[in-house]
Amino acid sequence: MARWNRIGSRGNVQDRRGRAGIAVGSIGGVGLIIALLVAFLGGGSGLDEVLEQLGQAQAPQSGAQPEEFRGEDEYEVFASTVLGSTDETWTAIFQESGLTYALPTLVLFRGATTSACGGASSAVGPHYCPLDETIYLDETFFDELVSRLGAEGGDVAEAYVIAHEVGHHVQKRLGVMAEVQSAQQEAGSQEAANELSIRMELQADCFAGVWANSIRSAGVFQTGEINEAIDAAAAVGDDRVQQSVQGQVNPESWTHGSAAQRVEWFTTGFETGDASACDTFG
Repeated sequence: MARWNRIGSRGNVQDRRGRAGIAVGSIGGVGLIIALLVAFLGGGSGLDEVLEQLGQAQAPQSGAQPEEFRGEDEYEVFASTVLGSTDETWTAIFQESGLTYALPTLVLFRGATTSACGGASSAVGPHYCPLDETIYLDETFFDELVSRLGAEGGDVAEAYVIAHEVGHHVQKRLGVMAEVQSAQQEAGSQEAANELSIRMELQADCFAGVWANSIRSAGVFQTGEINEAIDAAAAVGDDRVQQSVQGQVNPESWTHGSAAQRVEWFTTGFETGDASACDTFG
């Protein structure tokens, strides 16, 4: 396990796990995989499409939180620590450019919860909602990452997922997300729109690598642990997901990039530590 105790910062995490809620239009295991194909680790237009398929899932939260989730547990501390380290990374990078970085929020939930994007469901997977600048994460999703998609798993892999979603927040704050969505609306074909989505996802992977580089000198990662993140990036490549689910690969329908592309861009960010090296649109 990585030495997360070497990070002193903490991010803004809201723990909604265990609160009662019913997701209208929620879907089960098969639906989960379909959702993963469309919007796994994504944000923006791809996420909007899945939420529409889910019937604009809503999950009113009610009742007291169960005893097991009261106070801070190990996972909440982990998520807050990872988020806090990304806060430090991007605050420093924004300041170097004369910009101010607005800190995102991370919501932990189980099953479903409310969000400004119409509702958050475990079926959608971890995702970023640009309307409330919040990352939504059901930590039980990582069981799916290992069992269904063949990832190695581990705490560094989970940290990569959080850092990837933070990457979407960075894109939102820099105006990249709005530019991509505008370009997608003007694209002459679905293939062209998908290519823009891929470039945005690969940039978020690169940004996750930049974050990993920023904490490397603190000795957070032990020998070989960064391979957990690399393995997770590969596991969520469109080709790997499609092969696992459909038994065949259809590049024309990709929206997130191949396993090789995702590993390449995460590695670029990790090796350079330079956000300017993450120009996937160049």
